[in-house]
Amino acid sequence: MKAIVYERSGDPTVLQLVDRPVPEPGAGEVLVRIAFSGVNPTDWKARRQGPLPAGWQTPGQDGAGVVEAVGEGVDRDLVGERVWVWEAAWQRPWGTAAEYTVVPVRQVVRLGDASFELGAALGIPFLTAHRCLTAGEYLPDSLRPGALSDHTVLVQGGAGAVGNAAIQLAAWADACVIATVSSAEKAQLAAAAGASVVINYREQDVLTEVRKVAPDGVHGIVEVSAARNAATDVQLLHPGGVVCVYADDGGAEVTLPIRQLMMPNARWQFVLVYTLPKAAKAQAVVDVGAAASQGGIRVGEEAGLPLHHYPLSAAAAAHQAVEDSVVGKVLISATE
Repeated sequence: MKAIVYERSGDPTVLQLVDRPVPEPGAGEVLVRIAFSGVNPTDWKARRQGPLPAGWQTPGQDGAGVVEAVGEGVDRDLVGERVWVWEAAWQRPWGTAAEYTVVPVRQVVRLGDASFELGAALGIPFLTAHRCLTAGEYLPDSLRPGALSDHTVLVQGGAGAVGNAAIQLAAWADACVIATVSSAEKAQLAAAAGASVVINYREQDVLTEVRKVAPDGVHGIVEVSAARNAATDVQLLHPGGVVCVYADDGGAEVTLPIRQLMMPNARWQFVLVYTLPKAAKAQAVVDVGAAASQGGIRVGEEAGLPLHHYPLSAAAAAHQAVEDSVVGKVLISATE
């Protein structure tokens, strides 16, 4: 089979297209023939930072394809099923940037009639967004239509992959969704994703515009840039509200006013999908799968998430595009 492999940390040039034997699923594992691999920022960060416990790594946490074989203890009815894959390469050498991969059976979810492109876009961004929408004291533990019907959510950075996922999931759960963006083009994407109100923070005052919609504050903030937005976030929280931070601003630090946050019993929650509590992650997988099967999640320009396709042989260019913060979702086709 064809696979992307790197044997040392570094820039995208360390990614090599190689021939490898098709792996065999072990006990509790499934073999998936990959249609598309989704590329996330953690893929290039892991590639640059290492380490490589197995001495090599096929990148790609997310993907979608068809189950080709199962290992001991796995229901054989899964063979032939269309599935999406999540967290394939976390502390494992077998990622999704290959024609085939093996993963524990719990890390595949039936895709039904949804497209492989959608399946490859679900994992890391949508599981992260789910945690950001359920981690607060006054937010629900799970998402479904109506779960956020009495809530207002602010998504800071609504045109990014996690921002788009948060908008779509929150809108599916019937929240009032406010999104901030940096340009008119990104405003169109956030609106297409389902945001009720979109604020261009380069041209409008976020504090003023949010208060027009939510004079008592927002219940949850999905935060991509805490260092830049902390002062504003503090002033926008509803009593008992939460700011969920999923990006690190390049190692920046945040200073918070203790008394101002104590009074409303506010919460700041930091989110890394790989180390989420098991129960929270399991619920996220169930809810994201349900949203996808019900049509609550979409991909493409019309969903505010433009798709950028690369063949397996151009994996380095795909990684570079994500590293350069391309707007939209980068997918690697394992069939080209």
